Amino acid sequence: MTENIPASPHDLPDVSNFSIGVLGGTGEQGRGLARRLAMAGHRVVIGSRSAERAAQAGTEIGFGVTGSDNTACARDTDIVIVAVPYDGHHSLLAELAGELAGKIVIDCVNPLGFDKQGAFGLQVEAGSAAQEAALAAPEARVVGAFHHVSAVLLLDEAVGDINTDILVVGDDREATDIVQALVNRISGMRGIYAGRLRNAHQVEAMTANLISMNRRYKAHAGLRVTDV
Repeated sequence: MTENIPASPHDLPDVSNFSIGVLGGTGEQGRGLARRLAMAGHRVVIGSRSAERAAQAGTEIGFGVTGSDNTACARDTDIVIVAVPYDGHHSLLAELAGELAGKIVIDCVNPLGFDKQGAFGLQVEAGSAAQEAALAAPEARVVGAFHHVSAVLLLDEAVGDINTDILVVGDDREATDIVQALVNRISGMRGIYAGRLRNAHQVEAMTANLISMNRRYKAHAGLRVTDV
């Protein structure tokens, strides 16, 4: 691993030709990210355990999004986004470890619990879902990102710009730079380097705070980082 010194926005690589796979792409978050990245000009493939369900979701999203089973999605795309429910997160990544080897894997899974007091972050043995992903697929280049963006806004055809910052965490400088650049291709978004993968827990758990804000203020809260 190289020293993860964040690149300035002017130093970020050109990622316009990267194809994107979205595991869990039939869920709201996955469909929303697939839609926005396809709108930005990327070839996007949705992955699901059911290739037929994935193909149907791709047709519904439009913008050239296609669907396949999870194995083909992971194998045939350049960057893979993991947007599956936390319960099946580890087992799916372990199953696809061979297909994910050497690839940038963007984990946006938030391990959350809910009770009468609202949402709260779960304790994960590995430290975070992103660290769990790195253990399950040890040859993948795991980066945490897209944890705090509203699926409602991503899917809303009336919303042009998604005005929010995306915190990007990871141990591989080239990979985090590529993910920042990918984030920046979604209109209104800005990728911000936020530390190494060990910092993913508090980023994931912060989603519980945003859920509380959204309920109190009837909003779709995101984050903005000042003075960067």
